[in-house]
Amino acid sequence: MTNTPTHDPTRPGTLQEALDQTMNEEEFARICEILGRVPNVTELAIIAVMWSEHCSYKNSILELKTLPRSGGRLLVDAGEENAGLVDIGNGYAVAFKIESHNHPSAVEPFQGAATGVGGILRDIFTMGARPIAALDSLRFGDLKDPHNRFLLDGVVKGIGHYGNCFGVPTVAGEVQFDPSYTGNPLINAMAVGVVKVENVMSAKAKGVGNSVFYVGSRTGRDGIHGASVLASRELSGDDEAKRPTVQVGDPFAEKLLLEATLELSETGAVAAIQDMGAAGLTCSSSEMSAAGGLGMDIDLDKVPLREADIDPWEIMLSESQERMLLIAEKGREDEVRRVFDKWELEAVEIGKVIDEDRLKIHHKGRLVADIPPWHLVLGGGAPQYKREYKRPTELDKLEAFDPLSLPDTDNPADVLLKLLSTPDIASKAWVHNQYDCSVRTNTAIEPGFGDAAVVRVEGTDKGLAVKTDCNARYVRLNPRMGAMLAVTEAARNVACTGARPVAITNCLNFGHPYKPEIYYFFHEAVAGMGEACRAFDTPVTGGNVSFYNETNGKAVLPTPVIGMLGLIEDVSKNVGSTFKNEGDSVYLLGEAKGHGLGGSSYLNIIHDMNAGALTPVDMNDEKRLIDLLIKLVDKGLIQSAHDVSDGGLAVCIAECCMMDRKKMIGVSIDFPVEGSSAAHLFGEAPGRVVVSVKPENVNVFEQTAKTSGVPIRKIGSTGGNNFTWKNTFDLSINQIASEYYEAIPRLMGG
Repeated sequence: MTNTPTHDPTRPGTLQEALDQTMNEEEFARICEILGRVPNVTELAIIAVMWSEHCSYKNSILELKTLPRSGGRLLVDAGEENAGLVDIGNGYAVAFKIESHNHPSAVEPFQGAATGVGGILRDIFTMGARPIAALDSLRFGDLKDPHNRFLLDGVVKGIGHYGNCFGVPTVAGEVQFDPSYTGNPLINAMAVGVVKVENVMSAKAKGVGNSVFYVGSRTGRDGIHGASVLASRELSGDDEAKRPTVQVGDPFAEKLLLEATLELSETGAVAAIQDMGAAGLTCSSSEMSAAGGLGMDIDLDKVPLREADIDPWEIMLSESQERMLLIAEKGREDEVRRVFDKWELEAVEIGKVIDEDRLKIHHKGRLVADIPPWHLVLGGGAPQYKREYKRPTELDKLEAFDPLSLPDTDNPADVLLKLLSTPDIASKAWVHNQYDCSVRTNTAIEPGFGDAAVVRVEGTDKGLAVKTDCNARYVRLNPRMGAMLAVTEAARNVACTGARPVAITNCLNFGHPYKPEIYYFFHEAVAGMGEACRAFDTPVTGGNVSFYNETNGKAVLPTPVIGMLGLIEDVSKNVGSTFKNEGDSVYLLGEAKGHGLGGSSYLNIIHDMNAGALTPVDMNDEKRLIDLLIKLVDKGLIQSAHDVSDGGLAVCIAECCMMDRKKMIGVSIDFPVEGSSAAHLFGEAPGRVVVSVKPENVNVFEQTAKTSGVPIRKIGSTGGNNFTWKNTFDLSINQIASEYYEAIPRLMGG
């Protein structure tokens, strides 16, 4: 990377400088056409970062526009504000969003993950919402590799450090492992907040003559070119040289920023506000201006700096953390200053809103940039490309493989123990025990105890169920169906707690978009996601696209992570995944419409392969199952609910026995194996949930289930200290739990 020459901020830029900042020749020519001249070096740096993949979504926006982006309970359409906003009634709304911090975390795992959490939290509280929950979705390579263990350890510590110090419970998440993520981990952070509808703040600039304030921490050189270089190129062997582009976070400063922002949200003194995230002051000033159809006049000499002699392009591109751009209502500037002074934060007026389509940047008395902001931003005049895509030829061969052609398992007990002791399936307690999951005391279902986390909404009887989900192996075999399965499993997960799925956010992690066979997975996954969301009426509130997830030319598995939000009207009725009582009846809701071995953990772990056709999802069946689960929970007819997913029915039931390690309960299953033992026990056909029912509720439960149109079958009863499957295996719960809980700590060295 050749840094922009800095001695004269108004010197005309060159094509080579544009190329060095991830632009191409056509884009440089287009800039010259828009401006009617060659951009100077400051303008070139600003435009390059705004036209980078990370900020402009230039290779994905046309696909994203096909998703359902409005309707349902949404209060704003996708992309209109800092985060999605969903009406939950009683005058309250939920703001939620997910974003990636993959490449920074690969370079510096602790700070990369920590600042990923900080950034997504700011997106929530700039809406006026108090964050009440954080989630994550993490992917790493094989833990036998010391570097992958280093990455996992650093990332988990970074997430825990920032969330714990800030004071938000990290309530849910997922961690998966595959060799493709070696060197390029995926770190997706999600946050959820609650706001009174009357206090929602916008990111759209308004009020000509209103003052523009810089608030929060001072600006340094950390994070410069983070969006245009680190997040918009694949990784290679020179990652160490990119450490300066990784930001450094301060969660205690962010906590002060939160309280000051929320205090102002109740006063009406704020006309607009936005986080200085990717691309820092550049992104916030241009996006706020473009969204409001106005401009800004900014004086960089007034920006609080951590060090002297920072050039104007560095000030504009810095991604120093815990900073926001705020527009004050005219006449209320002193009120803004007073609140930030109370919280010991800087609030400095650095400019004005102007009635022009211009972003004017001054430095040392000179106009160093004069650009139309609409031409900078996502969905505006930034480039939008329709990329070529091509179905990889090997998918036909992979899909044609018949898993039933393999020898059937002759020792199901050993297979079950091996599945439970594999990091993909094993307990993630080693991870979430490093997080404060109950700060603020509103966590109703903590990680590891339910199919989704549940948090209470203060001031109401309501609860929010939240979940992140994606099986990337499925997406690798059939991206359209794999993405549909990700949405349906996330919806099923929140429904298992008793919540109605209402909306999703997403984090789409893929390789190089210019490779047609890579882009095929992206195109198809977006199509499948849209199809499932339309069926569930769960619009996409926004999210994140992360391309270039490759190391030395090798891409990660295509990983479209779904962040699902569910609403439960009476949070006291929520249901977890673990068996609660001895003597309860165990039922299977739904039925397998295929062997479910294609892309399964069984094939991956036992046979070291990812192949076979996926069992198609039936959206009508899924909707009936979700409606039934919500009804059963609302009527208090079930004690637990856990969906059949990774590892199939046998793993699902084993987890029901031991997910609450303080109260493990055995089970006896009488569900005769028909056909393939592997398929019956370990097949992952969708649309199935295991529930437990008290004896006194069995009759009403069965009547309610039968009227729903969902097939049900009694398969056993709880009790004892063993997991017994008649004529198949008999294992002690302690033995199963030992394999399940010790797998990751053993690999991580304690």
